[in-house]
Amino acid sequence: MSGMLIGLLVAVAVIVVVVLAVIGIFNALQRARIAAEGSFSNIDVELRRRHDLIPNLVETVKGYATHERQTLEAVMQARAAAMGAKGINERIEAEGALTRGLGRLMAVAEAYPTLKADGGFMRLQGDLSDTENRIASRRTGFNGAAAGFNELLSVFPNNIVAGIFGFRAMSFLKEDDEAVRSAPQVKF
Repeated sequence: MSGMLIGLLVAVAVIVVVVLAVIGIFNALQRARIAAEGSFSNIDVELRRRHDLIPNLVETVKGYATHERQTLEAVMQARAAAMGAKGINERIEAEGALTRGLGRLMAVAEAYPTLKADGGFMRLQGDLSDTENRIASRRTGFNGAAAGFNELLSVFPNNIVAGIFGFRAMSFLKEDDEAVRSAPQVKF
C-alpha cells in the first residue's frame, strides 16, 4: 500500500506543478497583454484628437475642392470606421485606412493653391501634422509591447496555454506603403 500511496503523492505533486505552471504562464500572458493595451491607450488619445480634426479639415477642403466629393466622403467614412472599430487589431486596420485617406486628401489640397494659402487650412494641417508626429513617437512603445506579448504568446509551452485561454497575437502599427508612413504634409 505504501507504494500506491507514493504513486498517488507523485501524481498529485505532478498535477500541482502543472497547475502552478499554467497559472504562471497565464498571468505572464495577461501582464504582457495589459502592458500592450496600456501602450495603445497612449496612442488612442492622439487618434481621438485626429478624429476630431478631420471634420474641420474636410469642411475646409470642401469649400475649395467641390468636385473632390469622392475623396472627402472616403475620408469621412474611414473616420467613422476608425471611431467604430472594436479591439486593437481592428482599430489598427481602420486607422491605417484613415491614414491612407488623409494622404489622398492632402494630395487633393496640393492642387488648390488658394486652399494651401488659407490660414484655417494651414492651422488644421499643422495640428494634424503635430498629432501624426505624436502618434508616430508612441507607435514605437506600442510595437515593442506588442512584440513582447507576441513573443511570449508563441513560445512553448506558453502557446499551448494561450490557445486554451484564447489569447491572440496583436498586430503592429505599421504601414506597408512608404509614402503613407510619413505624416500627411502640405508643401508650400
